[in-house]
Amino acid sequence: MSIGLTIAIILLLAIFGMPLFAVILSLALVGFYSADIDLSVIAIEIYRLTNTPLLLALPLFTFSGYLLSHGNTSQRLVRLSRAFLGWLPGELVIVSLLASAIFTAFTGATGITIVALGALLYPALKHNGYSRDFSMGLVTTSGSLGLLLPPSLPLIIYAILVQQMDLEQGITINDLFMAGIYPSLLMILVIILWSGWTNRNLSRDKIKFDKTEAWLALKDAIWEVPLPFLVLGGIYGGIFAVSEAAAITALYILLVQLFVYREISFKELPEVAKESMLVVGGILMILGASLALTNYLIDAEIPTRLFEWVRDKIHSPLTFLLFLNIFLLILGAILDIFSALVIMVPLLVPLAIGYGIDPVHLGIIFLANMQLGYFTPPVGMNLFIASYRFNRPVTDIYRATIPFFFVLLIAVLIITYWPALSLSLIR
Repeated sequence: MSIGLTIAIILLLAIFGMPLFAVILSLALVGFYSADIDLSVIAIEIYRLTNTPLLLALPLFTFSGYLLSHGNTSQRLVRLSRAFLGWLPGELVIVSLLASAIFTAFTGATGITIVALGALLYPALKHNGYSRDFSMGLVTTSGSLGLLLPPSLPLIIYAILVQQMDLEQGITINDLFMAGIYPSLLMILVIILWSGWTNRNLSRDKIKFDKTEAWLALKDAIWEVPLPFLVLGGIYGGIFAVSEAAAITALYILLVQLFVYREISFKELPEVAKESMLVVGGILMILGASLALTNYLIDAEIPTRLFEWVRDKIHSPLTFLLFLNIFLLILGAILDIFSALVIMVPLLVPLAIGYGIDPVHLGIIFLANMQLGYFTPPVGMNLFIASYRFNRPVTDIYRATIPFFFVLLIAVLIITYWPALSLSLIR
């Protein structure tokens, strides 16, 4: 059987539901076999993944996120935000955006944010006079805003993939964590400004700052407030590495949920651990297969050939970035973020470096576009989750999210063409 026919069969099986890791691994096997390279190189590449220190952070942060999502963290987070920000104009929009971003950053799952916070935020927004479409659109789009904030799992996976490529221009997860802060704040800011403009005629009751409610809300969430400072302060204060921060975070949340809030019992703990490790296992299978395929692509000089071909068609880095945005928006609408990362990062990183684009900046561009992809019609994943959560036809969700899509697209273009926004904190 010819190599071309074999690849065609593999791609056909992928269309009919063949697991992604099996598709990637099959392509790597075919590639190495056709190049007459010993197939043991695949096992060596998968083993090399186990020696990545950053890999320890992946299961620990995932477990932490599942612990938070199984408790009442979302309710406490919303109450705390409203207590301290409720006096601001458009306070509920700000609360929705900040609470969703922080919750997504720690849980690593945009769908969980829509399900967990939607039950609180959607009725509150409607009660405060916001239209149904605006409320649905805000909750649906804000669900993915935390993907650029530490300790986001996609940021960690991007760092692992790039580090395994042994590039001259290396990156660290610390750089990525810092690089995502300003772009995230920009995306939140543009939605706040647009929401204020579009609801400028909405009459609202002035909410005064209530010291008693603020104290009670702070007291209720006192054990969760230190989490961002524990992660970021510990890492950038030089107290511990990212993997150590993940271990401390997981232990801290576990003790708080079991012994302080008691929202998770010892009986439920194995099931929570099982759910989180099933996700981690799937990611690791895809990562291992992806690294094997990446090794073949590098040996076959495919990234170099791709760069030469693209350079013949596109001469300007700015034009390349424009086409990259279009491509990533389409990719984000049809693939989940983890699949998109492992498939495209090995090809896009060398290509972007050839155009003089910093790999840290590329990572932020990639994930910012993926955020939009989650609610890009017709098949963005969050559109269907929101349709289920709000019990509305998916066409209603399309209509509600389109204005937010174009507003955030402006932010993504700023992030793309203004590298200093992402790189200023690390350069």
